Amino acid sequence: MINPIIEKYADVIVDYSVEVKKGDQVLISGAMTAEPLIKALYIKVLKNGAHPIVMPTFEEQEELFYEYASEHQLDYQSPYQKYIVENIDASISVLAHYNTKGKTNVDPDKMRKRSIANKEIMEIHMKRAAEGDLNWTLCQYPTSADAQEAKMSLHEYEDFVFNACHLYEDDPVAYWEELGEKLQRYADYLDDVKELHYKSEDTDIKFNVEGRKWIADKGKENYPGGEVFTGPVEDSAEGHIRFTYPGIYQGKEIEDIRLTFENGKVVEASAEKGEELLKTLLDTDEGARYLGEVAIGCNHGIDKFSRNMLFDEKIGGTVHLALGRSYPETKGENESTIHWDMLCDMSDGGQIFADGELIYEDGDFLI
Repeated sequence: MINPIIEKYADVIVDYSVEVKKGDQVLISGAMTAEPLIKALYIKVLKNGAHPIVMPTFEEQEELFYEYASEHQLDYQSPYQKYIVENIDASISVLAHYNTKGKTNVDPDKMRKRSIANKEIMEIHMKRAAEGDLNWTLCQYPTSADAQEAKMSLHEYEDFVFNACHLYEDDPVAYWEELGEKLQRYADYLDDVKELHYKSEDTDIKFNVEGRKWIADKGKENYPGGEVFTGPVEDSAEGHIRFTYPGIYQGKEIEDIRLTFENGKVVEASAEKGEELLKTLLDTDEGARYLGEVAIGCNHGIDKFSRNMLFDEKIGGTVHLALGRSYPETKGENESTIHWDMLCDMSDGGQIFADGELIYEDGDFLI
């Protein structure tokens, strides 16, 4: 028997986030430790008259790949995976770690090569999503490993996830629709802004967003949602920023990241911990030193840093920047094989100016 809260979770994802219809081909992927949610999603997709395709992964699958894969295997692009991304109507990816530190000792250069090998597949996915031809979402199933990473008990972490997703609401979809309207008002306002300016302790950075499209994350492509974001003009970022939370990249942690931008490009970078990985990521390709996203977190149902950017980037009272690839729907043009989000707290004295006007202070919009 499926836990009622997990069944409710699956219902919201299938009916609201990816809007599965009769006849759709729906990819469901995730680690086997997420079996209860994957099973609930599978049943719900069938009930909607669609065709589920399940692609589970087993414990240590990625770690074993990086340990044993030869050069030509790192550079291999799977025609099977490419075909799936070209032909599915919806994709549901379930995050659920066995071990959040499993790739701690993986050579960063191997991960870089693997990202490059999968670049075309990622481009197809993002292009189809931007054109409205592919509905997709990313969601979290609570595991002991993820709870430990968030410094919570499993029970506490389950509550954290379900609260962040507002699954304890009588009607979660109604909640997301109401929040979505509020976020859309912010996005519509920001669409008319030319220059955005973030200021807080150790942060003073400006970027041009004229002509770019702001997107309201209403719990569709990511569940939970709760942010507004766009892709800045590529050569416009000027200034410096200190990310007050650790940057997490494929399970690896980089602490106290400081970046300086000139003409849109990172020209100085340092970190208290993980600086070698930071610099490897910046050298992934030409686009890795430029911003692909600037965003503002608006989900006040998320009040703790969990070391999981699916939740952390939406924390109410934060902003984040992403190095690398832009989302095409924002009209951003930066290209890269990475898209890496980093988070800055704005709740204590942080300010955002739009064309010189103060629109956000201490973690909340003033507009």
